[in-house]
Amino acid sequence: MFRRNVLRVIVACVAFAAGDAGIRASGGHGRTLVVTMTNDPNANQIRVYDAQSHVLLQTLSSHGKGGVGGNARGIKQHDSRLIAVVNNGSNSVALFRRDGDVLKFERVVSTTSAPVSVDFGNDHLYVAGATTVDSFVLHQNSVEWLDGTTDLGLAGGGAPPAGSTGQVGVIDERHLLVTLKTDPDPGTIDIIALDRGRVSGSAPTAVTAPDGALAPFGFATYPDGTALITLAHSNQDGLFRDGSFTSVIAAGQTASCWMTRAGKYVFVANTGSRSISRLAGTGNNVFIDSLVAAQIPTGAPADIDADSGVLGVIDHGAGQSHLSVFTYNRFGELAATGATITVGVADANGVAILSPRDDDRN
Repeated sequence: MFRRNVLRVIVACVAFAAGDAGIRASGGHGRTLVVTMTNDPNANQIRVYDAQSHVLLQTLSSHGKGGVGGNARGIKQHDSRLIAVVNNGSNSVALFRRDGDVLKFERVVSTTSAPVSVDFGNDHLYVAGATTVDSFVLHQNSVEWLDGTTDLGLAGGGAPPAGSTGQVGVIDERHLLVTLKTDPDPGTIDIIALDRGRVSGSAPTAVTAPDGALAPFGFATYPDGTALITLAHSNQDGLFRDGSFTSVIAAGQTASCWMTRAGKYVFVANTGSRSISRLAGTGNNVFIDSLVAAQIPTGAPADIDADSGVLGVIDHGAGQSHLSVFTYNRFGELAATGATITVGVADANGVAILSPRDDDRN
């Protein structure tokens, strides 16, 4: 009797595994999605791909105009459920909600200046624009009203010139960072004060980049309140903590520009070298763990994102945009998942990885 029961359990487990494999093979639910935007200056769209098969699943209007450049994080996802996309030419941010394995347009919110970069945190959506940074209330995974704004400023005084805003990101519960590129000046990190998550309205604390450095740009934050920041035009990477740079190192690659964090590792997209580096940061130092973790042969990287073992890179080359998709393991080792995706537009901008949630797998 015992042996027959054991056999029944084994047969049932095999049958369940086969059934589960069949569901996954059919691609019904539980996909990892890779999203980019066409950035069209007249009619911006997003394109949604299956990370495993590289199949184009959707092309959706963002209900606005694109045209942003020289930025990081023009697209950002929240909880694999919500995604924000900048409409730079329309002074708005488009919001999409995931429903199973598709995205559905939800609404647009208006911004106080042309939006460049977005981030989620502290129950808010944050938007850095050409001259301002805004906060919007996030309630039950829905973006609601504008509840705070302030002007951006340079370390030497005055408003940032056009095209200088790089990226916005949450550093902790009370502060945001915004990078400003102002060659030939070193550039500025604006520290934005928050009041219970909202932009307080007070003037930012403007911190200059280190002597000999140029263009603070893309960055990734750690839960301890530190950030690794690229110094893109001087080929350097720096560690920012408690309102100042505590360490700056040579990147060893040309034009280190965009960053994304996966656990303890930070991946850097190096535009000039067409490569991805892997870094690690501590309380006081930044280390290069792998100078070239992967090559991007199709073009110059133009943004990067990682989540739940999948990394995506958008690049530009020969008048075309491409998406490269990699997997990574617990050691931060990258492996390409297949052929590079040709997006079909010249100036695609931003990339976001949306991993499946438990309820997507049902």
